[in-house]
Amino acid sequence: MIEVSGLTKYYGETRAISDLSFTIDRGEIAGFLGLNGAGKSTALKILAGFLLPTAGSVRIDGVNVVAEPERVRNQIGFLPEEPPLYKEMTVGRFLTYLGRLRGMPGSMVKERLPDVLARTGLEGRADQVIETMSLGYRKRVGIAQAIIHDPALVILDEPVSGLDPLQRVEMRKLIQALGGNHTVLISSHNLTEVEETCDQLLILGHGELVAQGSEDEINAQVGSGERMEIDVYGDAEAAVAMLGELDVVQQVRVAEVGEVFSQIDLVLLGADVHAEARWVVNALIGDGFGLSRIAPAKGELEDLFLKITGKGGAA
Repeated sequence: MIEVSGLTKYYGETRAISDLSFTIDRGEIAGFLGLNGAGKSTALKILAGFLLPTAGSVRIDGVNVVAEPERVRNQIGFLPEEPPLYKEMTVGRFLTYLGRLRGMPGSMVKERLPDVLARTGLEGRADQVIETMSLGYRKRVGIAQAIIHDPALVILDEPVSGLDPLQRVEMRKLIQALGGNHTVLISSHNLTEVEETCDQLLILGHGELVAQGSEDEINAQVGSGERMEIDVYGDAEAAVAMLGELDVVQQVRVAEVGEVFSQIDLVLLGADVHAEARWVVNALIGDGFGLSRIAPAKGELEDLFLKITGKGGAA
């Protein structure tokens, strides 16, 4: 569906992205991950046909986006981080206007509008003025304008930015529902949302593609091991010192010292995680430490992201 080769963009002397090459299959949901300034928005704008690259090529269904933009423009739906809304218009009028701008006959827009409203959770809001809507619903209108013409590719730049926790959950479900019918490419620095939503991750660091694949595949590439959290009673530093001597423990640190128990984060080597976890438990109990919990670590993708992009140290 998407073939990117050697994509590079300079703004004057400043390099935004450099030599990006990747492919995304039809119906897949892929996510660009990166810190602010990593080049995510620049890459998405080039894929959407809004920017010309300095070098490289982008092909969508075999068509060169740079050489023949008109052939693919109607196959792309784009939502920038700030939704391009005419806030004085009602939702229905705005979507009808955008559909007509994209060359759809009025009868086709009218026929498609109820389905688009339903898919984006905007049923019953066709007559509501956009200015009166919450940020979460304005984001929904932004996605609705991106899919009103039923594009093959939907590009969403920071779709969960600024949303509250409930709105993020709803947005995640909305994006997941787009997969299959559309190829979806999103950008985010919210790692949890991308982990929950995307089939494939593309991690950018300083304008370069530093890792690509599923979370498990990227974990295998960097050899990050299995991360665990343990809540222990007793001297946390002594527990860390003892665990650091075990052959099955790759990394260990005190994450949080509490009044009742302390949390310890550690990375197991990963050959047989269940056996290694039992070994850790037996070692702690054998040395007189109390144990209330051992579980897979939360935020594993965040640790992985920081490790890959060079913004974090060892666990």
